[in-house]
Amino acid sequence: MSEPVSALGGKTYRGFATIREIGPLGMITLRAKPGTAGLDKAIKAATGCALPEQRRIVIDGDRAAGWMSPDEYLLVVPYAEVGKALDAVAKALKGQHHLAVDVSDARAVFDVEGPLAAEVLMKLSPVDHGTLAEGELRRTRLAQVAGAFWRQGSGYRIVCFRSVAGYVFGLLEHSAQPGSELGLA
Repeated sequence: MSEPVSALGGKTYRGFATIREIGPLGMITLRAKPGTAGLDKAIKAATGCALPEQRRIVIDGDRAAGWMSPDEYLLVVPYAEVGKALDAVAKALKGQHHLAVDVSDARAVFDVEGPLAAEVLMKLSPVDHGTLAEGELRRTRLAQVAGAFWRQGSGYRIVCFRSVAGYVFGLLEHSAQPGSELGLA
């Protein structure tokens, strides 16, 4: 079996905020209607996290469960544990209509860090960052492409399609150029 690689090989940029491509990271898209019997148990078994509420992400160390849409959840686990997590979901939802898919290799993940990290994303997404609470997940646009992000530590974690990883990194890099701060702090 070949070793997994991230989309951009761990590329980093340091401007007024630090942009880091991270990964590989294990990610599962779980589709199931709210109220599906065993859904909360499936998410707990796969990630150790509670079923997230609307537009929320529950994080426990290197694992997370995020609400992506009314019938879609993003499960984050260590890359090597995706198979085990998929088995846990299948067992907990046996007999229930659902879909669980390993999307780890189809996604790219970035961290934007530093006290001015929000200013990087303010330039790229139609989100009121002043009201973005800890534990809130936003599925939105990053300029011209789909993405999702949430506050994490001193910054944000961003997930996008791997096919646009270079474009998204370029957006983040350009938005973090010294001298382009918004002056809000």
